Order: sequence, then structure tokens, then C-alpha cells
Amino acid sequence: MYKYLLWDVDGTVLDFLASEAYAIRTLFGKYELGVCTDEMLRSYSAINVKYWQKLEKNELTKEEILVGRFREFFGNIGVDTSIAEAFNKDYQVTLGDYVAFVDGAKEILLSQKGNYMLAAVTNGTKIAQEKKLRLSGLDEIFDAIFISENVGVEKPNKAYFDYVFEALGILDKKEVLLIGDSLTSDMKGGTAAGIDTCWFNPKRQPNTLNIPVTYEIQHLSQIGKIVSMNGIK
Repeated sequence: MYKYLLWDVDGTVLDFLASEAYAIRTLFGKYELGVCTDEMLRSYSAINVKYWQKLEKNELTKEEILVGRFREFFGNIGVDTSIAEAFNKDYQVTLGDYVAFVDGAKEILLSQKGNYMLAAVTNGTKIAQEKKLRLSGLDEIFDAIFISENVGVEKPNKAYFDYVFEALGILDKKEVLLIGDSLTSDMKGGTAAGIDTCWFNPKRQPNTLNIPVTYEIQHLSQIGKIVSMNGIK
């Protein structure tokens, strides 16, 4: 029977791409960089994913990926790359200024509150995540919040999940379900940590990495049926 629900935040509970687009377009205005087109946003998003995956593999430090992604992006679009560090600092703050929930996410969390231990598990930066969680009201909904920057290690590292398990007093991993949209961060990490996983895959992307998942859903409303099954598969 599931007692602990570990929820990823960006891309699962909150619409990260919407916040990302708002922040970058706002800062394009501040830095007088002209219009940030949809094509530019798609290019940046792809670069951003690539860099975060390098962090997940422990190939780069968080500081290296945060600034490096903007250096590469600006280099590709012909913008002076020397502004990357300052732009990133402003981006961390601005990213938390706009929050939008994934369809049904808030209602589902509110329906679960009191029935399960709800914990946010996120790799986002402390400054951005704390602001988003506060403005969205999620800091009042989640029973516990684990931001990797505070933990000192990122998902999918086993040490991250060991920290969560110890902090929550989890003794039986069969009582834990991790819900997230990232195969390389959430599903890989949860599997390595020995807990059940639920891959939120609204676009029905193929699992080309063949990372094991316990459940796969396209809409968060499907979570209700999974947890009502008492974890019996």
C-alpha cells in the first residue's frame, strides 16, 4: 500500500516550459536582445535538457551547466556570450515569477493531502524552486520539499533518494511511489533506489532508453486509479 507519494515538480506538477518561456522573453527585453522567437525557445529548451542530463550523469557541476547552457545558446544565435553569467542569475529569479499548473495537478494533490505523505522531489535551483513553490501555494500543500541544491546531490543519484528516505522515516520502500516526467532523472533514479515509479508521459514519447518504469500515464488523473489499487500490480 502506498503511503508516500514523491512528486517531481517541473514538467509534472508545474508547467516548466511556460515559466521558461516567460523568463527568457522577459530577460530578452531587459538585455535588449530583440525578439525571442518560438524557434529560439525550442533551441534553448533542447540545449537546457542536454546540459541537465550532463549534471545527472555527474559530468558537469551545477554552476557549469547553468551558465554553460546560456553560453551555447547565445553563441548559436549570435549574442555576446559574455552576458551568460549575469543572464543566468537574473533567469533564476525571473523563472519563479510565473507559475502555471499542469492540467489537474493541483486538484489531485489537494485530494491526496491528508491521505498520503506528499513530498516534492526536484532538481531545480533553490532560488527558482522556492519562489515557484511559494507563489503556487505548493509549499502549503506538500508535507516535505527536497530541492537537490539543499540536499547536496541531484536526482537520479541514489544518495539523493537515501536522503529523502531517511528524512521521511521510510522503512518499507514498497510504500513509496515516485511520479515524474523525466526518464533520466525520475524513473532512472527511482528504479535505482528500489521504489515504484510512475512516468508522466503526456506526449507519449517512446522509452528509447529502455529505462524500467512501473506505471506509465498520459494524464495525472490516472494517478487516482494507481494509488487506489493499494500498490498491488
